[in-house]
Amino acid sequence: MLKNITTRSRALTRTHRIAIAGVATLGAASVAFTVVPSGNTTTSEAAAVSAPVAYKSEQLKGLKSGVTEQLAASDSLQRQAAEAKKKAEAAAKAKADAAAKKKAAAAAAAKKKAEQARKAKEAASRSAKRAQVKAVATKTYANNLDGWIKESLDIMKSKGIPGSYNGLHRNILRESSGNPNAINNWDINAINGIPSKGLLQVIPPTFKTYHVPGTSWNIYDPVANITAAANYAADRYGSMDNVNGAY
Repeated sequence: MLKNITTRSRALTRTHRIAIAGVATLGAASVAFTVVPSGNTTTSEAAAVSAPVAYKSEQLKGLKSGVTEQLAASDSLQRQAAEAKKKAEAAAKAKADAAAKKKAAAAAAAKKKAEQARKAKEAASRSAKRAQVKAVATKTYANNLDGWIKESLDIMKSKGIPGSYNGLHRNILRESSGNPNAINNWDINAINGIPSKGLLQVIPPTFKTYHVPGTSWNIYDPVANITAAANYAADRYGSMDNVNGAY
């Protein structure tokens, strides 16, 4: 009798193991074992253990619900990751666009500055060329009484000395008859050793005092003589136009 009990005990133990493994594989099981005091399992208990495990609908619903929640959580995490990636890409693009705009603005400013410098250089070059042309196109005068008077008038105008063509011409004809080398050796000035000389018969001290810069220091030079005499007449009479006799 003991031999049979021992054999059944070993058979039931294998059944228990199979049942426990099945429950672990399915992920949820509830198995109750009743052990007799002698440590052996009864035949009815072995039959109950070896029977298929039945799950209630509530348990299946719970499992399905858990899986659904896990899937939903996974989808949410994926969406969040995608949104974060999208935001990061947008931020990187905005930064790159800002850098590109800044670089373009700097390039435009540099180009504008270079253009301004080029225009300034061209303007300076044109100004220098105009000055050269002006210098080349210096006004010329005839080497005669008409030319001497006209040149003297231009110098007088630049220096603010009054006088007219007619006033100069009239006094020149009276004083020297238009001879730039004329000299008076008989009047009081000649007696005093300072004879009057040139077109407008100017004595050396007067010529030296009223000499106009830019003209010759030669008292017989027609333009220098006329201009110095006109300067003296302007100081003493207001203008050579006001002189109608010896002065």
